[in-house]
Amino acid sequence: MRNIFLKNIIKSYNNDLILDHLSLEIPSGTFFALLGPSGSGKTTLLRLIAGLEQVDEGIIFLGDEDITYTPIYKRRVNTVFQNYALFPHMDVFDNVAYSLVIRGVASEIIEEKVTKTLKTVHLEKHIYKSINNLSGGQKQRVALARAIINEPDVLLLDEPLAALDLKLREKMLLELIELQSELKTTFVYVTHDQFEALTVADHMAIMNHDGEIEQVGTPKEIYEFPVSTFVAKFVGSTNIFKGKLKIASDFCRIDFASLGEFDVVAPKDKEWACDGNQVYMSLRPEKIEITKVPMAGFSNMLKGVVRSIVYHGRSTQYNVQLQNNQVIQVFEQNEEHFPQEVIDYDDQVFLYWQKENVVLLEK
Repeated sequence: MRNIFLKNIIKSYNNDLILDHLSLEIPSGTFFALLGPSGSGKTTLLRLIAGLEQVDEGIIFLGDEDITYTPIYKRRVNTVFQNYALFPHMDVFDNVAYSLVIRGVASEIIEEKVTKTLKTVHLEKHIYKSINNLSGGQKQRVALARAIINEPDVLLLDEPLAALDLKLREKMLLELIELQSELKTTFVYVTHDQFEALTVADHMAIMNHDGEIEQVGTPKEIYEFPVSTFVAKFVGSTNIFKGKLKIASDFCRIDFASLGEFDVVAPKDKEWACDGNQVYMSLRPEKIEITKVPMAGFSNMLKGVVRSIVYHGRSTQYNVQLQNNQVIQVFEQNEEHFPQEVIDYDDQVFLYWQKENVVLLEK
């Protein structure tokens, strides 16, 4: 297994700059997600790795091998597309066997490998079915089988579950995790869906609208410790406050003017974390306690009025209007076995949080 290195990649279409000096390392054997909004260059980056597009500038390595201009058929890379790209006139067996047939592999070896691969994706009972008689999830498994039968070093997945309904998508996500764990192949998964990325990935990169990488890390690192307001808002939900940092020897606070001052943990080794500097505070909705009764033991508190309530099953979302008219989100877990305080529209509420649950950002 070999790492993927992309160094100073530049790519434009019709003078429209898509990727601008992008550099990234994808560790071998990982389930790596490229997460970003539509138009951020995720699919372009995937196509460059696959060899379906050529870079304007930059280098792509697979391990120590420079594959920047290596033809597609010579790369140890396969791709699963959003539309599956299956042959409708062929059955399951022939679709999966196709690449082996054109390489002239012996028929007995083809039969052995196809049977084994279809077992891996739980399709052995559908081996001679027509593609047209398969469900969406089964077609996706055929596409996966066809991609992995040649045992590539890297499997590229371009929003492969976009056409599936929610329940099937969740089921396929778990199957992809199991498949990657079994094969030990590097999976690179492109998506704009944060739930998908957080579910499948053990490492991920967040791309912004300008085709730049904002942050690389584990899902937990990126969710709990975003490096920018873009990452904080794109990965999950968050509340952003803009204020001025106040640092002294015995405390660190943020002054939010009309909202007051709140305790925060002083950022370490950050050049921008200076007394008087403008900063942003990210506070996840699930980190906030909401109640109609004042509570002791919290240094950070805001008052507000409930303007809307959304029931999500496992949790309830409250949209609370603060005294400065800013509306923030609060998520409360719905506890089945314990009575919860009833909070309704237009109720005045108190919001509390621990200073350790705040992330300070420069931008």
